[in-house]
Amino acid sequence: MSTPTVYDVAQRAGVSIATVSRVYRSPDSVRAGTRERVLSAARELGYVPSGSARGLASRMTGVLGLCFPDFHDDEAEDAPDADDAELMLYADEVIRGMERAARRHGYALLIAASGGDAARPDRPREPAPPDSTAPPVTQVVAEIAGRVDGLALLAQDVPEEDLDVVSRRLPVVLLAAPRDGRNDHVEVANFDGQLALTRHLIVEHGLRRLAFVGGPSDSPDGEARLRGYQAAHLATGLPLPAHPDIRADLTQAGGRAAVAELLGRGADRPEALVFANDQMAVGGLHALAELGLRVPEEMVVTGFDGIPLGRLVRPTLTTVRQPMGRLGEQAVELLVARLADRDRPPEARVLPTTLTRRASCGCDPVS
Repeated sequence: MSTPTVYDVAQRAGVSIATVSRVYRSPDSVRAGTRERVLSAARELGYVPSGSARGLASRMTGVLGLCFPDFHDDEAEDAPDADDAELMLYADEVIRGMERAARRHGYALLIAASGGDAARPDRPREPAPPDSTAPPVTQVVAEIAGRVDGLALLAQDVPEEDLDVVSRRLPVVLLAAPRDGRNDHVEVANFDGQLALTRHLIVEHGLRRLAFVGGPSDSPDGEARLRGYQAAHLATGLPLPAHPDIRADLTQAGGRAAVAELLGRGADRPEALVFANDQMAVGGLHALAELGLRVPEEMVVTGFDGIPLGRLVRPTLTTVRQPMGRLGEQAVELLVARLADRDRPPEARVLPTTLTRRASCGCDPVS
């Protein structure tokens, strides 16, 4: 007996092939009675939709793509008493949000991690870690673009000429990446979140000597957080910090290295270390504990992101919680809208953040 096809299902259900395709790709767009008739016919025939067959018939794959940076953090995996859910980091949470939304719209999700990239004419690129197997971002984007209907780029600085080629071929949404005015874009309120956190340290805890530990200078999120940190100093009458006190990799190892360098400079020790993300802050907490410095009594520590790991460390981490899952969901919503109307104006969305006070700044511990 031959394998049933979409044509067989359409004939059995008395509908068009296009209707069968919509039932599997976008079920909410089909009336309930028609949808059930198609699904019933498929069950009777033993039909399973084929992504490759769909592509041949409609030039669509039924797949959305996500390219994200390979910020693997070995130290996070060594956390005691942590389960998989607690070890979910920033990119993991975004991926989960995209997967949930993609399923709702009848799409699968193809994800790919990128490492370092070739040198850019305007500035050098940092190479991938020595043990990284992730290919350069330009290679990943080129490879994944031919296999998906729409592509989300998370914190990826793709050369303008490459991004232009891809975005003319398929919908692209930029997440936590430079806004280019041509593609849809989603970010969180990084400036507002860091402003609120820094004001909390200055106004409510009376701190005056703060040190900002920034990430790479080409991170739009990190630079927006730096501006929020600076704005809090201006608003409270403190001297304006012109730049981060130090920059580090966005990992626990980076946070450890930042603590070692800052405390080894011999200058007046800061009262607080304000890290640009949670992973660095957790590494900083570990480093301070090894040095015998008590947090928050001798040093306040804060992060940014709201990853579950911040609840595991002791003391628990004060941070700015961003809606990482919603970031992924919004990416899918924008891709689906763009697939339905390629001529709609580019849309930029900004998601709110929430200050989460915990023990590492001297507040009562909360979840």
